[in-house]
Amino acid sequence: MNNSRYYLSAVSAFLIWGLFSLALRPIKQFPPLEILFYRIITCLVLLVVLVFVFRKKSVSDTKNFLKNLSVTQRRSLILWNLLAGLLLTSNWFIFIYVMNFVSVKATSLAYLVCPILTAVLANLLLKEQMKKLQWVALLVGAIGCSMLALGHFMDLLLSILIAFSYALYLILQKKNAGIDSFVVLTLHVSIAVLALLPVLPFFEVGMPTEPKFYTFILIIATCFTIFPMFLSLYALKGIKSSTVGMLMNINPIIAFALSVFHFNEEADAWQYAAYSVVFVSVVLFNIPALIGRKEIAA
Repeated sequence: MNNSRYYLSAVSAFLIWGLFSLALRPIKQFPPLEILFYRIITCLVLLVVLVFVFRKKSVSDTKNFLKNLSVTQRRSLILWNLLAGLLLTSNWFIFIYVMNFVSVKATSLAYLVCPILTAVLANLLLKEQMKKLQWVALLVGAIGCSMLALGHFMDLLLSILIAFSYALYLILQKKNAGIDSFVVLTLHVSIAVLALLPVLPFFEVGMPTEPKFYTFILIIATCFTIFPMFLSLYALKGIKSSTVGMLMNINPIIAFALSVFHFNEEADAWQYAAYSVVFVSVVLFNIPALIGRKEIAA
């Protein structure tokens, strides 16, 4: 089985997400919950049009797939997806808060921790087997994360919250084998909207009047949410969760470069060394693919 298209999808998704701060920082003056609300509403509208107008067959196939499941299997699948939607909602909110009110580097650390958590959870929950070299790669990655976390306990804590929510979300996607990725994403975004609606009256979520806000929300919804989410979900159909997780390190490495060279956040030789260690861990983990070995999809 040729997995190159699945690897390309995963790499493309995390390359795009690495550039997310370029679209998010210009609207940092708006409350995180406000950004999140308009982001997911925009995503939901676009996805509903896409799925029910252009992908009707996928909706029909999904209905048939669910009908063929037993009552217990159907109930379990619904519960797993409900949890996945809630995890995605919490991940988005914490991410936006940390990026706009803590630092871009703190979000970068989150997505350095996330691949390690994803690989470990995939091994524990999905029984995905890893070679000794890949365990070594995880250890090397953990060393790099530890180097970055020294003296920044709060950044580490927030990073772990972001990382765990997304790592578990990725793991749960293996439950959706056989269901169209756009249908799954539409369901999860719908859950995110329903989860946020009850809490909106307790927060100041207004209707911004600046055209710039809606322009960047549309960019975030299409270029930095729907498209990369689809790519990452598609990648999970052909390669292991642990592999997708480790490729996620592309995201924070790019985000770190942007934080230093574009947003002028301070960085020292220690941080450069730590990110270099993480990069080495990514290469080590993917050596089997780099030398031409083929994975069997989990």
